Amino acid sequence: MRRRLALLVVATTCLTLVAFLVPLALLVRTVAEDRATVRATADVQGLVPVVGTADTTTIRLTVEQLAAESGRPVSVFLPDGTVLGAQEPRTAAVALAARGQSLTAELDGGREIVIAVQGRPDGTGVIRTVVPRADITAGVTRSWLVLAALGLVLVLLSLAVADRLARTLVRPITELSSVSHRLANAELTARAEPAGPPELREVAAALNHLAARIQVLLREEREQVADLSHRLRTPLTALRLEAESLPDPADATRVASAVDALERAVTGLIRQARWRSDPPDADPGGATADAAAIVGERVAFWSVLAEDTGRTVTLDLATGPLPVGVPADELAAAVDALLGNVFAHTPEGTPFTVRLTREAAGVAVTVHDAGPGIPAGLIERGASRAGSTGLGLDIARRAAQASGGRLDLGADVEGGAVVTLRLGPPGRP
Repeated sequence: MRRRLALLVVATTCLTLVAFLVPLALLVRTVAEDRATVRATADVQGLVPVVGTADTTTIRLTVEQLAAESGRPVSVFLPDGTVLGAQEPRTAAVALAARGQSLTAELDGGREIVIAVQGRPDGTGVIRTVVPRADITAGVTRSWLVLAALGLVLVLLSLAVADRLARTLVRPITELSSVSHRLANAELTARAEPAGPPELREVAAALNHLAARIQVLLREEREQVADLSHRLRTPLTALRLEAESLPDPADATRVASAVDALERAVTGLIRQARWRSDPPDADPGGATADAAAIVGERVAFWSVLAEDTGRTVTLDLATGPLPVGVPADELAAAVDALLGNVFAHTPEGTPFTVRLTREAAGVAVTVHDAGPGIPAGLIERGASRAGSTGLGLDIARRAAQASGGRLDLGADVEGGAVVTLRLGPPGRP
């Protein structure tokens, strides 16, 4: 933008200078030509009384003296054909002046001035002189150089002014861009200093207002999540007590495990909301989890429901430990989301396989079922054809991205969905 403004001002200045300096340069040349012509005409007009009344000798001496003083050739053509002074041939202009008409004519080497002298007893005499081209253009080149230098100075001055003006516009825009990037990087305390034209100051004020509003909304979100946590503590405690009172130890353990998973999910939600509201003091990417332990635990939990619905579960775990760069509760939530989709979107009795393998860039958790495949509604966040929230795959995707990995969705050649959660090692952004 700064360069474009400078080019615009320079182009405008150049057009203005061309519009003024070119006519001025032509005027300078015209004035120089007229000045040389008038000076030469005035010199030869002084010969008119002498040519009209004096004898030949006097005329010759006067002409030679004028030619020596002016540096221009001067000729006098008498009616009897005598030529005094510079011996020049009779030109068309001399012939015309002999009829009583004075005039000025252009020559290849300059300008010809002829003056008719009437009153001589023997006829009309003619005084002729030639103004050389050097006299006609004397001082024109220097004047043009002065005008060109003046134009160059004006262009440089306009360029300096344009650059200064562009700085006053570009600096606030650059600062606004920097502040917007800082806000995008979760530095919500960043503020723009209103500067520049009124429009840019208004944009800076609007950006600051937006940042302040985002802080308020995030603070309200954190408070609402904290309030939700407080509201859920009592039901969770009641569920835990109910689980402990179950007569069957296996059922009690299973329900208690579900309550623990729910409590971890709530705690993770609170922690995540607080981290988004307030920038963390430590690097959140430093959290780690053992993928082998988490995947094995979650598959064991879902195996009970799989048995109740007639599903065959195949578990293929690589030898652990397999550390990944994602907190344990987030990894557990991601695995639960993938397994929950199997139960939600496949008919009862559909078998599925969970495989945990090592990779060069970390580990891969693959869930392969023999169902109808992934519904199109699950591809988009917040959309589902099964009556759910549609956020299951998004939870898994965010967990993968937090560790530097990704979530791959596909289909088996024989049918069924293949979902692969690729997780990066600890310390990878």
